[in-house]
Amino acid sequence: MSHVPHELAEEFPQDAARISLLKAEDAHFCGLAEQYHQINREVHRAETNVEPTSDVHMLELRRKRLVLKDQIAGYLAKSAS
Repeated sequence: MSHVPHELAEEFPQDAARISLLKAEDAHFCGLAEQYHQINREVHRAETNVEPTSDVHMLELRRKRLVLKDQIAGYLAKSAS
């Protein structure tokens, strides 16, 4: 499969090591990361017409991805302090 944009390591390059650590040690963070990964893949498949979808559904997927990204960013900020 082609490169999927918006992977967590690309979105938070300065936190890539901490993301890996949190995924291994924190079940809640791991769940957030897995949800983000799943939604991100769905968005990518829709954007590349592998699995075409309606504009409304695409917007909903992108909103979900953004909410998860915000939650992950907050988690990373909290874990840094």
